[in-house]
Parts: sequence; structure tokens; C-alpha cells
Amino acid sequence: MRIYIDTSVFGGCFDEEFEEWSVKLFGLIAEGKYSVVISDVTEDELRDAPEHVRQVLKDVPRKRLEVMRLTDEARTLAQAYVKERIVTKKSKADTEHIAIATIAQVDLLVSWNFKHIVNYDRIRLYNAVNLKHGFRMLEIRSPRDLTT
Repeated sequence: MRIYIDTSVFGGCFDEEFEEWSVKLFGLIAEGKYSVVISDVTEDELRDAPEHVRQVLKDVPRKRLEVMRLTDEARTLAQAYVKERIVTKKSKADTEHIAIATIAQVDLLVSWNFKHIVNYDRIRLYNAVNLKHGFRMLEIRSPRDLTT
């Protein structure tokens, strides 16, 4: 299964509230249960993260990692989410993660961002825009959903 992981999951390995499930998820990745998809957006966000958070990405086996780029097509889709007022322009990176994951046709996007990403009402709206623009629906879950 190919899963897109946003930046919150890497940081979650060091957050008391999310550590248990984030660490379990990266263990399952190391075991080969999941293939990881990230993007240049993720890489940019991780550049400003503490070294121990960046190390989590470095520890992902290269054969299990795919890096997608923010293409013009993904930018257009991300802008459509804002245009449809699902979120504001302040959530640009969040919309880019969702657009990239949609275009990459991953099986699942995984995040700890409950406000803008792992949010039932917003997921429905993101998927309505995806369908309107000719893309398939995107499953969005938290790491807890994959590890319990």
C-alpha cells in the first residue's frame, strides 16, 4: 500500500500525544507493510525541523520511499480547494499535500492535522473538488487508524 505522509507524522514521533502511533507506523514501513510517498513540500517543511525529526525521514528505507514534485497540475488543484473555500490561503501547504497525494493516486494520505486535513467535513469537500476536476477520491486517515 502506498501512503502519502505529511510533515506532521514525522514530528509526531516526538510528540507525547502522537508518538505511540507515529513510531508504530514507521516500524510498519520499515517492515515493508507500506511504501511511503512524500513531496518536495514535505522536504521543504522538514528543512526547518529539528535534526531528530529530519532523521526520521533519513531512516525510511530508500526502496520504500517515493518523492513527488509539486507540479503545475497539483498547484491548480490546491488552488481549487482554496477557491471552493474548504480552507484559506493560509493553509497552502496543506492543500498542496492533498493535491499531490491525489494526483499521485496514493492509497491513503496520513496526517495528524485534524483541523485542515483529517477532518470529516473537509475530506468530503476535498473529494468533491477532486471528482469535479476528474480525479478519484482520496482516503485520509491518522496514523492511529493504520496501527490499531
